[in-house]
Amino acid sequence: MRFFRELEVETLKLLKRIDRDSKSSQVRQRAKCIILSYQGYSIRELMAIFKVSRKTLYNWLTRWEDQRILGLYNQKGRGRKSKLSLEQKEQVKEWVKQDPKNLKGTILKIENEWEIKVSKDTVKRTIKKWKMKWKRMKRGMSKSPAEWELEVKLPLLKELKDKNEKGEIDLRYFDESGFSLKPLVPYGWQESGERISLRSCSSKRLNVLGLMNRENELFYEICPDKVETDTLIKFFDRFSQKLLKPTTIALDQASIHTSDKFLRKLPEWKAKNLSFFWLPTYSPKQNLIEILWKFIKYEWIEVSAYESWNSLLNYLEKVLSNLGREYVINFA
Repeated sequence: MRFFRELEVETLKLLKRIDRDSKSSQVRQRAKCIILSYQGYSIRELMAIFKVSRKTLYNWLTRWEDQRILGLYNQKGRGRKSKLSLEQKEQVKEWVKQDPKNLKGTILKIENEWEIKVSKDTVKRTIKKWKMKWKRMKRGMSKSPAEWELEVKLPLLKELKDKNEKGEIDLRYFDESGFSLKPLVPYGWQESGERISLRSCSSKRLNVLGLMNRENELFYEICPDKVETDTLIKFFDRFSQKLLKPTTIALDQASIHTSDKFLRKLPEWKAKNLSFFWLPTYSPKQNLIEILWKFIKYEWIEVSAYESWNSLLNYLEKVLSNLGREYVINFA
């Protein structure tokens, strides 16, 4: 095996750039090997530096002689062939989706189904090619809406929406939400290497009751005390005094929304053009005011809101009183 005594200046510069910048460690190694060979390093020295066999070095240098720069790169089709066909890889993905925490179960299925032995790393590489990632799961609803509720109530909700668009009724969405000085951490632009810290401390809960329609009209009340049935009744009594046309309230089926004391008020409110529509259970996406709470807590939140109790109260008052003007939600 011989040394490369002659390298053009431009070729040497290119090899040095490849050694410095290539994303492939193999390519960097091969470029470095050619440079060191040119500098007079012996075969034994190169074997020790790169921790490879004499045969591997022979292949590197021979490919350089035959192909020059192209010889540094692996050609398409080289390397070990995959044990699994494309159809088998698709099946592996489905098995992992069925049991996302246990790859050993998938490995056993591969061996039992196809008599192919694979390692956990092989399975990982396979599913990564399908854009699967190991990441935290998220909490979801413990139950799904009963089928009969969806079949019956969603068409009724659509009718209410149609009447609202025609101006026949005012359809509003009701819910309560709590706020405290323990922040829900939002995203925000920050300098690299730095992290904005929000003040956090235990505090009492500040409750907001809200009635919102798709036009960003909001009737609300900030309540520092626990929300109970009597709180709701007083809230709706105040709201019903200002109604100019039939109004329907869409709300969830929380216990204080369906208590006997609350239901006994329905005829009185009905006489004042106020009626209620209970949404299907476990379907918060049907309640548009949930979007308002998310915007207040994550999108519009000001860092200074968590400085003190008064700061939080002032922030809520500003957002709630300016909804539809300074703060707007465009419903699709």
